[in-house]
Amino acid sequence: MNPAQAATMLKLQDHLNSMINPAWVTSGSRFLRAAFVESAEALEHHGWKWWKKQTIDLPQVQMELVDILHFYLSHTIVQAGGSIEGAAAELMRDLAGPGTVTLDGAARELATLDVPELLELIGGLAVCGRASFKVLERTMTACEMGWNDAYTQYVSKNVLNLFRQRHGYKEGTYIKIWNGEEDNVVLARLMSALDPAQADFADQLLDQLEQAYAKL
Repeated sequence: MNPAQAATMLKLQDHLNSMINPAWVTSGSRFLRAAFVESAEALEHHGWKWWKKQTIDLPQVQMELVDILHFYLSHTIVQAGGSIEGAAAELMRDLAGPGTVTLDGAARELATLDVPELLELIGGLAVCGRASFKVLERTMTACEMGWNDAYTQYVSKNVLNLFRQRHGYKEGTYIKIWNGEEDNVVLARLMSALDPAQADFADQLLDQLEQAYAKL
């Protein structure tokens, strides 16, 4: 993760949250409760039951981790009092920290934990009101996902959510099927023709969606 990616994601998250509730920073929404639930869902998709055969659904686990990222970003902005710059600095500071996390008086070396243990740690920290991008990063790595992948997935999903809100999703007037395809399928096709490394990747993607929607 680089500072530009961090700033882009935080700005997008703030924009989306503000569309849903302009006073979201002070609304008292329990973002880490949501992260806790997502960690449990990821655990279900990964598998943890020793008494039955289970198959890991890795793409679904990765999607749940991106969902956790959404809620972590929101929580970090709240902790920074609504300051995107402050939230970005905290995010980068967290990622630059040691690979050890202490919970309930016990230090845990992240490199020694397997995926279920890492997901449990995300959930345990969330219950205690804590978010750790370092733990999330380690979990993503263990699930064959880098920050560039997470960034691309996050931005694309967030842009689609923003687009839906702009076009009546909350009011029920949004058209989800575009010429026989769901909007997320169109999104994936448009995204494949763009470079996620570009600083204006999100703006380009949003513009492409607007053009496609206008042709319906």
